[in-house]
Amino acid sequence: MKKKLFIGHFKKNLALALPVMISQLGHMMVNVADSMMVGQLGALPLAGASLANVVFNLILMFGIGVSYAITPLVAAADGEKNTSKSSEYLKHAFLINLITGFILFSLVKIGGNVLHHMNQPEDVVDISLPYLNIITLSMVPLMIFQTFRQFAEGLSHTTQAMIIVIGSNLINVGLNYLFIYGYEPLHIPMMGLNGAGWSSLISRIILALWMALYIYRGKPFQDFKAGFSFKNYKAIIIRRLLSLGLPAGFQFVFEVGAFGFAVIMIGWLGTKPLASHQIAINLAAISYMMVSGLSAAATIRVGNQLGKKNIHSLKMAATTLFIMSLIFMSFTAILFIVGRHWLPSLYIHDPEVIEIASTLLIIAGFFQLSDGIQVVSLGALRGLSDVKVPTALTFIAYWVLALPSGYFLAFELEMGPRGVWYGLLIGLSLVAVIMITRFYGLVKKLDGKWSGIQPSNP
Repeated sequence: MKKKLFIGHFKKNLALALPVMISQLGHMMVNVADSMMVGQLGALPLAGASLANVVFNLILMFGIGVSYAITPLVAAADGEKNTSKSSEYLKHAFLINLITGFILFSLVKIGGNVLHHMNQPEDVVDISLPYLNIITLSMVPLMIFQTFRQFAEGLSHTTQAMIIVIGSNLINVGLNYLFIYGYEPLHIPMMGLNGAGWSSLISRIILALWMALYIYRGKPFQDFKAGFSFKNYKAIIIRRLLSLGLPAGFQFVFEVGAFGFAVIMIGWLGTKPLASHQIAINLAAISYMMVSGLSAAATIRVGNQLGKKNIHSLKMAATTLFIMSLIFMSFTAILFIVGRHWLPSLYIHDPEVIEIASTLLIIAGFFQLSDGIQVVSLGALRGLSDVKVPTALTFIAYWVLALPSGYFLAFELEMGPRGVWYGLLIGLSLVAVIMITRFYGLVKKLDGKWSGIQPSNP
């Protein structure tokens, strides 16, 4: 019986998670394509892309965290079969995310020049700033896309976003060839790194418009048209969304910011270590973004079962997802370690950069399991609407323990880039243990609270 239940949850989880995993991979492949194609121009443009993406991704991830608030609320409302409540969440989330997009755009525009004061190689800063200014324009369309994507995921519709992301990525790659290297027959000049920025911007605008049109015209969403009536906003719903979204946003900032500050520290070591880090973190981010598809499934399944008050199904769904993350990340760990020399060669042909990147990929292989558990645990906790305590714990793990440890190992013990990455390994391992322990502790409390309540069907 237990085996049958496990297989049933595995199938449901996979059906939800696989499109999100491919979609997340598609998002990541924008950066991967940019890095690979820019890397052919040399270490300097690659290092410039790395530095600019530190600022952009740090700010963007806060926005993505804010947008995540809609998913567990819509999933719970869907569990209650309450379409009116889901429509209200869509309407209010769109307003919040649109305003957030403009605020984040302004922050990057104002704060970009801080790169001149971070003791980075000046030639890297000079080439990164124009690229940063271009990709910053995509902040608002990305937040619009996130609104409709997270709404669809809350209703367990994950496939269309995958198709849309893949389509926009193909457009991005095609435009990269035209804009990075130039195309004489169309009189398009060679733009280098800036060309990658323009192609990313255009593809992201298409991404937002396509997703919005799908939600508005798609057959599964016709009962939610009230979500497009942008009037009669309620402060109580805005507060509810922000109470989940803002802590989730800071949670992402603390994690992504830690990895971003790691880039700054490695930048103190020179251009080639920075280029090597960009390759290794780019590859590690691929596995992270794909396993975050399992995290999204955890938010949906846990939130949905929370709405149905089915504690047994909630626990089984989450446990199955933890096992799935361990299986997937074990595979990526082996791939990173075995392919540590070949994978960097896809980005660049500089032997020194490849050698440094290969040592970092070994460490990346070791933290894959921790990374998988921590990201799925955070998704499951979001499904329980538990975001404030995990945010505080994330800050402590990364900023109080991981980064100081990385600095000490890198500069005091002179371990260089490897020291910074060992610090990140410490942070990820701590977060994984803390978050999975917290999840099962909260589930145990809910079990006691719901005892005697007849749950809805899973």
